[in-house]
Amino acid sequence: MIQLEKRDSIFILTMDDGENRWNTTFVREISAALDEVEASVGPAALVTTSSDPKFFSNGLDLEWRASSGDHPGGDKVAFGSEFMALMGRIITLPLPSICAINGHAFGAGFMMALCHDVRLMRQDRGFICANEVEIGMVIPDPELALFQHKLPANVFFETVQLARRWTGPEAAEAGIISSVCSQEDLLESAISKAQSLARLGENRKVYGKMKERLFGSNAAINTPHGAAHLLRSVGLAAS
Repeated sequence: MIQLEKRDSIFILTMDDGENRWNTTFVREISAALDEVEASVGPAALVTTSSDPKFFSNGLDLEWRASSGDHPGGDKVAFGSEFMALMGRIITLPLPSICAINGHAFGAGFMMALCHDVRLMRQDRGFICANEVEIGMVIPDPELALFQHKLPANVFFETVQLARRWTGPEAAEAGIISSVCSQEDLLESAISKAQSLARLGENRKVYGKMKERLFGSNAAINTPHGAAHLLRSVGLAAS
């Protein structure tokens, strides 16, 4: 279901479950892999991708959600809170994270991609999309907050309200991803980017703290005061 390997200082997490649809078992497998990543020391970075040539992640496991009785997808009641907690963990991972989007990334798969620090996407095929409105679901507040933090304002509206499907080139132009690559070059490009950033992962305390300042409670970018007020107030607070 989840493969984790390490090349020098780079961890490569490969989702290996077909369309990589999200259920509680899938969440817990990824969480366990991240335990190993976070337990490491020294320079490090994470690359996340999929083994499927068509799908990065096709969103929520709807067959599991509609099932009754025992199912390998696990506890339905636990899913919501555990999934959101995992997204919060990825977005504040105390080392650089790069997502190699090699195919379609819908709903929860798109969320996971956005939680990474850097995103690269296959150029020739695949869409990224928050398709909740299309399938009759209201996007919950934590997901909206994620999109608002990670997307430019006009892109945010098109994504969450209009359920726009973004191709790789469109996503790059919109600022959702950093760049597009050929299918053949995607993973190695992501690993190369990870190698260039791995040094930042050596000081996990600082790297993680900065992410908390950006995305955690009382995040600096959420302050009700403007930058000018904060800058002027530094001297007053110190005196």
